[in-house]
Amino acid sequence: MPVVLSQRALNRATLARQMLLERRKATVTQAIEKLAGLQAQAPNPPYFALWSRLEGFRREQLTEALKKRRIVRMSTMRATLHLMAASDALAWRPLLEPVHQRGLAGEHARALEGIDRAAVVKAGRALLRESALTGSELGQALAALWKDRQPASLAALIRNNVPLVHLPPAGSWNSHQSARLQPIGQWLGESAAEVAAATQDDLLLRYLGAFGPATLADVGAWSGLTGWKGVAERLRPRLRVFAGEQGQELFDLPRAPRPGPDAPAPPRLVAEWDNLLLSHADRSRVMSEAHRGRVFTVNGIVRGTVLLDGFVAGTWKIERAKNAATVVLEPFARWSQADRLGVQQEAMRLLAFAADGEGERHDVRIS
Repeated sequence: MPVVLSQRALNRATLARQMLLERRKATVTQAIEKLAGLQAQAPNPPYFALWSRLEGFRREQLTEALKKRRIVRMSTMRATLHLMAASDALAWRPLLEPVHQRGLAGEHARALEGIDRAAVVKAGRALLRESALTGSELGQALAALWKDRQPASLAALIRNNVPLVHLPPAGSWNSHQSARLQPIGQWLGESAAEVAAATQDDLLLRYLGAFGPATLADVGAWSGLTGWKGVAERLRPRLRVFAGEQGQELFDLPRAPRPGPDAPAPPRLVAEWDNLLLSHADRSRVMSEAHRGRVFTVNGIVRGTVLLDGFVAGTWKIERAKNAATVVLEPFARWSQADRLGVQQEAMRLLAFAADGEGERHDVRIS
């Protein structure tokens, strides 16, 4: 019979893989490889995600990695924006084509009905070879050729058929201008030809290294891909299999860290849209379902969260005024005095990391 892992055991294993039990010494590229990418809808959350995981992390380290093309920002898992190590982006993106094709359903599918999609994609590639373009510029240029079509849907067709990098400074700290887009092979040059496409077997092993032990539904929720049962059966001799408290089958790498359920978990401020909350079908290993509505908002925001004893216990945000910044904490239940002190200290460290300039006043408020 497989060993049964409690929710706390799953929690500690996941936090260990996600570098949230203790900060690690690693380069930005090493960390993002280990984490199997970082969710990156907005520019600043990946910086906070790395700050919460890496010892001595500085903002310029990620900015430099983006400029030096070691890290790229592009649509990958679930057809959402991620920061990826360049080699992983090249290897994984071909596998994720079905996910991106599903992104053309609904309104875009109706707007593109009857069009020669191959011809549009060919024209889009030609335009992007000439120069990097924003999505709006790309759509307008294509609409000049297909005058009866919506620019936004024409641009969406290219985004979902061509692996496009968001060129820096897009994705850098406090950078909010529209991203200029370029095919990844063009952006990475000769190095792109040296990377072989990954298999779905490779992807499962990398996922388990970052998020395991996990069910096949979990890896499907993270990737957006289907067909994991056959992959798991093929790899079963190389994997270790556990059972969850509800009897679910959990797969893992044999030598991956699995700390005991009582391993200490210090207070952590986890970024908006953090991988920790978006990479499992069942999030109960880190968050109670009762708290979901206070973290996942109706307009698609995933709020920054406070971890106490490894589990989501509240949310945080930074409010700025003239020459002042305050971390506002919202507990989901009363925190002990020790927990309050630990979170407040972590919040002050976060403000020092995020400071906009010298002399900025910092404070922490519990709402």
